[in-house]
Amino acid sequence: MVVRPGFAPAKVNLFLHVGPPAADGYHPVCSLMTFADVGDEVSLVAGGAGLAIEGPFAAGLDAGADNLVSRAREALLALGGRIDATFGLRLTKQLPIAAGLGGGSADAAAALRLIRERVTPAPTDAEVETIARSLGADVTACLASRPVVGTGRGDDLEPAPILPDLPAVLINPLVASPTGEVYRAYDAATSPQGAARPAAPGPIDSPRTAAAWLATCRNDLEAPAVRLRPTIGDALARLAAESETLLARMSGSGATCFALCESESDAATLAARLSAAEPGWWVRPTVLKGAAQP
Repeated sequence: MVVRPGFAPAKVNLFLHVGPPAADGYHPVCSLMTFADVGDEVSLVAGGAGLAIEGPFAAGLDAGADNLVSRAREALLALGGRIDATFGLRLTKQLPIAAGLGGGSADAAAALRLIRERVTPAPTDAEVETIARSLGADVTACLASRPVVGTGRGDDLEPAPILPDLPAVLINPLVASPTGEVYRAYDAATSPQGAARPAAPGPIDSPRTAAAWLATCRNDLEAPAVRLRPTIGDALARLAAESETLLARMSGSGATCFALCESESDAATLAARLSAAEPGWWVRPTVLKGAAQP
């Protein structure tokens, strides 16, 4: 998938295996990440300055220097290339906040892709990847926005299994699920199963075979997130009960959950039914882009 420079696609963790914290306090993970065709948008504002945030989930977001989009811009400026610095940035926030979709990381990655086109000489891939790594573990994966397996802190990237495009439905009951809080609950109540990468699957040539393999994997943060936010459990149960659902799972630290479906028409039908039944939820049909043979 070639991603438009300013598009910030939602990241979805198809599985997320988490080990006990290491001496430095970080949890080793192993996660298969893929990217949806829905997301936020970062755009340039000619003659502007700073960052403006708009969209349905803009409320409460800080547009100051600590925002990851602002930090991405400043890090590129600090490389010393020539750049027209008389532009501002606009973030159109379409993804829920604290949702397990990597929204802030995807926004930062989109800003890096967008701004690097205005820098002369163009920053190298290595320079941009170094900035991405400094901004957060997920930013590195979001920079390319293609399926990848993240290990270590999540930013040691390995090739993903070959996957088809996966029709899916994303739902969020619009409760925040902060990552730090979920990890603390995980540490307090869970006997870690470890961050080992699952055995390589056989050929995955359809959404159904993908769902069958992923069912042997886990999201280790799902149970603690559900304990903290029982509505996440309600959303998962609702997805699991639907006839179009091949697999229901939470993404990241929540609260967004996903259902894999056999076809895009199944995903559209399921999303329409859920939207009508739960008008207070965020519901989107989508396609999670696959990983092709190299």
